Amino acid sequence: MSRVRDASGVDNPGFRSEPGDVVVPLETASERLTYSWENLNIFASVTQGCGRKKKVTEKHILKDVTGICRPGELLAIMGASGAGKTTLLNALTFRSDAVLKIKGSLYVNGRKVTPTLLTSRSAYVQQDDLFIGTMTVKEQLVFQANLRMDKDIPTHRRMQRVEEVMKELSLVKCAGTLIGIPGRIKGISGGETKRLAFACEMLTNPPLMFCDEPTTGLDSFMARNIVQAMRNMAQHGKTIISTIHQPSSEVFEQFDRVLLMAEGRVAFLGSTEGALDFFKGLGHHCPENFNPADFFISTLAIQPGKEDECRGFVAQVCDTFSASTAGREVAGAAVINAKSSGANAVGGADYVEIRKSPYKASWGEQCKAVFKRSAMENIREPMVLRVKLFQTLLISLLVGLIYFDQENDYIGVSNINGAIFLLLTQMSFSNTFGVVNAFCAELPVFLREHFNGIYRVDVYYLSKNLAELPFGIVLPLIFTAIMYFMVGMNPLVERFFATVGILMLVANAAVSFGYMISCLSKDVNVALALSAPLLIPLMLFGGFFLNSQSVPWYFIWIKYLSWFNYGNEALIINQWAGIENITCAEDSANGTTCATTGEQVIANLGYSKDNMGLDIGILFALIVGYRLVGFLLLLAKTSRKGVKSVE
Repeated sequence: MSRVRDASGVDNPGFRSEPGDVVVPLETASERLTYSWENLNIFASVTQGCGRKKKVTEKHILKDVTGICRPGELLAIMGASGAGKTTLLNALTFRSDAVLKIKGSLYVNGRKVTPTLLTSRSAYVQQDDLFIGTMTVKEQLVFQANLRMDKDIPTHRRMQRVEEVMKELSLVKCAGTLIGIPGRIKGISGGETKRLAFACEMLTNPPLMFCDEPTTGLDSFMARNIVQAMRNMAQHGKTIISTIHQPSSEVFEQFDRVLLMAEGRVAFLGSTEGALDFFKGLGHHCPENFNPADFFISTLAIQPGKEDECRGFVAQVCDTFSASTAGREVAGAAVINAKSSGANAVGGADYVEIRKSPYKASWGEQCKAVFKRSAMENIREPMVLRVKLFQTLLISLLVGLIYFDQENDYIGVSNINGAIFLLLTQMSFSNTFGVVNAFCAELPVFLREHFNGIYRVDVYYLSKNLAELPFGIVLPLIFTAIMYFMVGMNPLVERFFATVGILMLVANAAVSFGYMISCLSKDVNVALALSAPLLIPLMLFGGFFLNSQSVPWYFIWIKYLSWFNYGNEALIINQWAGIENITCAEDSANGTTCATTGEQVIANLGYSKDNMGLDIGILFALIVGYRLVGFLLLLAKTSRKGVKSVE
C-alpha cells in the first residue's frame, strides 16, 4: 500500500491508499468530519376538502430521527418507498421543500450546521441528472474544477484531476461528446450521465458527501464501480451518507453501516452485520444466499391488505432499537458530537470568522466561467439562432412589403404610424418570448450548482444577461435596415440610426420583462401562460390603440410601466419632428381635416416633441428596473429551508 499524497506532493501518514488511488487535495486531506442529527422531526400540512369543508391537518413525516456518521464510514440509508429516506437526506443538506416544518439539531464536529458551512465542506449528488446539455463531458468537469477546487491549486493540477476522475469512472471515451438534451440534441447515455454527476462531486474530494440514490439507472457493473469509488473515498477519511434503493448483494457489502428507515422512524442504525443480528433477535432470519438489502426492505415494507399488522410490527422494531444498547449508543454518540470542544470543530474555533463564503473561486473567475458557458450554450444551438434570424428577416420583409413606399400625405401618416407600432410589437413579443424560458428552464441546474457553492446568484444572472445581449443589438439592426427604407420612413441618416437605437432599447426592455417573468415562474409552461396576459395590457396603453391623453386615471400606472408607450412616442417624434410638407386635402363631405406638419401629428397622438430625452431615459430605467426585479425573484428562489433547533 502506498501513502496518499496531498496537493503539495508530501506524503500524508494519516491515510493509506491502494495503487492508482487519486491525489487528495491539501485542503481536504486533513479534514475529518463527524455529522450527527438529533430528534429530527418534519411535518407537512395536508389540505382536505374545499370551501367551508376545507380542513388542514399536519402530517408527521419524520419522527425523532437521530443518527451519526463518522469519518471513514460509508452510511447507506435504506427503506421501502415512503419510508422517509430522501426526506431525511434533504433535511440534512438544507434542500427541503419550503412548505415543510422542520425541527431538530444538526452538528458537524461540535458546530451547529448552517447552509454556508455545509456547502463549503460537502458535496451532494442528486438523484436527477441535471446538466447544461450543450457542454461536452470534459467541458462540464473542467467548469466544475475551475470553480470548485481551491484557488491555490494550479491549472495543470486541476486538469490532471479531471483526467483522473474520467478514467476512474470510465468517461474517457465520451469526453468530447455533448451531454445532450432529450428530444433536441443527441448526447451521452443515461448511465454515462449518472457517472458524470458523480464525477463532478468527486473532483474536490470533499470531506463530507451526500448521495441520493447514485446507482439509479446504472447496470450492476457500473453501480458496483460507483459504490466502490464511494468506499475508496470513505477509506481516505471522508464521511459519506447515501440513500440507496434495492442495492444488489455485491453493492450492499460495500457499505460500512446501514440506516434502516420505516414509516419515518429509525428501525436500525449500525453495521451491516449488526443489522442481521438485530432482526434475528426479533425472530426474522435472513435466508442464506439471499440479498440482505431485499430482506430488510421487504421485512419493513407496508404490505397491501396488511397495513395495520405491518405498521404495528414496524413500531415494535423501531421501539426495540431505540431502547436497545445500539440505539442508546447512537443517541449518546450524537450528543457527544454536539458537545465536542471548539478545537475539534470544523476548521477550528475561528472558522466562522475566517471563512464566511462557500465559494472557492473569486467573483471574476465565476463570471468568466459562467459567461463562457452561457455564450457556448447559445452558439451550440444553431436551430435557435436560425429561427430567430429567419423570423427577423421574414417579418421585416413582410412589413416592408405591406407598407411599401408610403407618401407624405394623410394616408401615409396613418400607415407609417401603424408600421411603427407594428415594429414595436414585433420587437417586444419576439424578444419577450425568446427569453421567457431563459431562467425557469435551467432553474434545477442553477439551484443545484448554487447550493453546491459553485457560483453566486448575481454572477449567474449577469452572465446570462451578457450572453443574450448581442441578440438585443443585432436583430433590431437587421429588422430596421430591411423595412425602414422600404416603408419610406424619414430618409435622414441620423433619423435611421436614431430609430435603430430606440428599437434596441425597446428590444432590451422586452428582454428584461421576459427575464422577470422567467424568474417569477417555476417552469416554462407557467412562464408562457403568464407572458401574453401581462404583455397585452402594456401594449394597449402604448399610445396606438388608445390616445396617450385618454388613459383612465386608474390605469395610468400601466402606461408608466409600458415601454410601448415610451418607445412609440420616441419613434413618432423621431419620424415626424421637423416635417413640414405633409399634403392633405380637407374632406368637405364629413368635415374631417388632417395634420399638415409633423408637430401636428405628434400633438394629435397626445405626445410632445420635448419628451424625446425623457423617453430614452425611462426606457433605460425600465431595462434596469425589470432586470433588477427579475434578479430579486431569482434570489428569492435560493432561500433554503433550515432546521429549527429544539434543544
